[in-house]
Amino acid sequence: MRASQVSIEALIAREKKRGTKAERLVLAGFSQGGGDRAAHRLAPSRAHRRNHGLVDLRAGRREKLSEEASTANRRVPIFMAHGTYDPVIPLDRAEQSRALLESLGYPVDWREYGMPHSVCPEELADIGAWLGKVLGPGA
Repeated sequence: MRASQVSIEALIAREKKRGTKAERLVLAGFSQGGGDRAAHRLAPSRAHRRNHGLVDLRAGRREKLSEEASTANRRVPIFMAHGTYDPVIPLDRAEQSRALLESLGYPVDWREYGMPHSVCPEELADIGAWLGKVLGPGA
C-alpha cells in the first residue's frame, strides 16, 4: 500500500507541475485501489495537500483510518458506491467503511447499485453529477 501511495503522490506532483491546482484534484479508487489507499489522502501527513474529493468504489477496508484521520481533511467530500450483488467485497463490509467515515465526521455520499463487482452506466452518471457538484462550474 505504501508503494501505491508513493505512486499517487508522484502523479499528483506531476499534475501540479502542469498547473493543476490541488483543490481541483479528485482521487478515485476501485476495489483494492479504494479503501485504505484512497483513505490515506485523509491522513494528517496529507493535510496540507487537501484534494477536493474522493471517489471510493467497491472498497471494504479502512484499518488505518481511525489512527491516521485528520481533522484538517474532514470536509473532503467522498462519493462511495457499491454493488448489492458484489461477490468480491460484501455489501456489509462496504457499509461498515461508510459508517466509520461518517462516525469520524467525513461527508459521505453513499450509493448502491444492483450489480456485481463492476461499474454501471447509472453509477457513471451519478459520479459525473457529483463531480460537477464538488468541483463547480467548468468541471
